[in-house]
Amino acid sequence: MISVEHARLMARYNQWQNGSLYAAAETVSDAERRKERGAFFGSIHGTLSHLLWGDRMWMSRFTGSEVREASIQESPALFKDWAELKQKRIAFDQGLVDWTNKLDPAWLYGNLTWFSGATKSERVKPQWFLLTHFFNHQTHHRGQVHAMLTAAGAKPDDTDLMLMKM
Repeated sequence: MISVEHARLMARYNQWQNGSLYAAAETVSDAERRKERGAFFGSIHGTLSHLLWGDRMWMSRFTGSEVREASIQESPALFKDWAELKQKRIAFDQGLVDWTNKLDPAWLYGNLTWFSGATKSERVKPQWFLLTHFFNHQTHHRGQVHAMLTAAGAKPDDTDLMLMKM
């Protein structure tokens, strides 16, 4: 079981790391960001687009709002414009920090039922577990982006949580 304090920490970590990656991505050309690199979602841009899509999908489930923009297969191309992707990422990350700052500890004890497009089935899991998955998914794909940016000659910041300013 996680605590709301953990959720708040991870939301701030997410915001910090996305800021670092997007700043590093600004140092390479658009062609470099869109270059096929053999990752799950192809390119730096495609992976960042998928990640924002996934974050928005999970947050819509957590909050009960509807966001049905695309399928998982379409997610790498959802945000075609770099400036729009960047702006939406910044806004989402601040919204996530705000949401965790208001998160009721009782919410973590509930279950979430949703239809998974990935498994084509209805799923039920504890909300604390799914929030953990949400943050883990972010870290997984940011690691891919970090590696792709490094290979492209960019210099993203370290990713160690212990280096984050408290």
